[in-house]
Amino acid sequence: MQDRKIINDPVFGFINIPKGLLYDIVTHPAMQRLTRIKQLGLSSFVYPGAQHTRFQHSLGAFYLMSEAINTLRQKGNFIFDSEAEAVQAAILMHDIGHGPFSHVLEHTLVKGINHEEISLMLMERMNQELKGQLTLAIQIFKDEYPKKFLHQLISSQLDMDRLDYLRRDSFYTGVTEGNIGSARIIKMLNVKDDHLVVDSKGIYSIENFLMARRLMYWQVYLHKTSVAAEKMLVSALSRAKELASKGVELFASPALRFFLYNNIHADLFKEDPNCIENYIKLDDNDIWTSLKIWCEHEDIILSTLSRGIINRHLFKVEVSDKSITKERKAEILQNISNQLSITLKEAEYFLHTSAIGKDMYSQEDDSIDIMFKDGTIRDIAYASDMLNISTLSKKVKKYYICSPRF
Repeated sequence: MQDRKIINDPVFGFINIPKGLLYDIVTHPAMQRLTRIKQLGLSSFVYPGAQHTRFQHSLGAFYLMSEAINTLRQKGNFIFDSEAEAVQAAILMHDIGHGPFSHVLEHTLVKGINHEEISLMLMERMNQELKGQLTLAIQIFKDEYPKKFLHQLISSQLDMDRLDYLRRDSFYTGVTEGNIGSARIIKMLNVKDDHLVVDSKGIYSIENFLMARRLMYWQVYLHKTSVAAEKMLVSALSRAKELASKGVELFASPALRFFLYNNIHADLFKEDPNCIENYIKLDDNDIWTSLKIWCEHEDIILSTLSRGIINRHLFKVEVSDKSITKERKAEILQNISNQLSITLKEAEYFLHTSAIGKDMYSQEDDSIDIMFKDGTIRDIAYASDMLNISTLSKKVKKYYICSPRF
């Protein structure tokens, strides 16, 4: 009888899933839901190849975690089999609370609760089903376990989550500059004083990782077309929510209907089991199906936004290093109001202004520490001869103005 399952991954090749707890997690319905949620949301409007799912990403992160555990053990860091299985389980489930289209749902249909909190709720729910087998994984995920470096493998500036999504997203978008040497970085990992460090021989791989991360953020994750599409989706769902609150009948799957016609906030989400039950039934398909139907809705705001997303008639985007003036905003809103024969208040659904800032590396987040042969530790910002602290920590801020192409 086979003691493992083998999955062929386009990025890393064959991934072994041991039978038992880890296989039970992979085949769990809450995990399988991630096969119906794209990793990059609406980025396929820019990069048509970006069709990969959160499930694929979770498997990739699991593979890298397995590799990291092997490397650390080979360097004399003692990790119990139970700890290895727990940290692998935790990385498998780290994205289990994601809703359709990544963070869009967090700000529209569900208020005040993020996907990390929902992931934890789902883990605890699965732990009951699995009779406590996930207790250690949850402890590590919450950073409540004595070996702190295990949590760093799940959540830090050099965690397996980031190492997979940068490599995977680069692969599927075709943005080859974002490709990182994940295998090399993992081979250079070590532990010093219960803290994850990188052997000094890996310093150039870390430099490449930080540069690739910066490039991927501005070229893929914060690409202006992706930003415009996401803003349109937020507007469409917000308008649907407003119409639902007024009793207007809208087409929606039962799960989506639950969130449209009820005011779901953080406290209610945690107290009412109906919230999590409906949440785990939601995936990208619920949203796409509704948008297709809403294209014909009598509400001009909802139908215009829905048609724009379905037919890829996206907002134009201006990127500036200065924020929009009140006068310019008023002028754009007036133009939208005139073109669509709607009120100025309603026109706000068609105008989005946002400031997005991103730095390559933040010491406040947590440091990437380089360990030299004599055992001394230096932060990458000071250890690198190519990247200095001012370059690494420089905050780049861009202002986006998204509005219709009239």
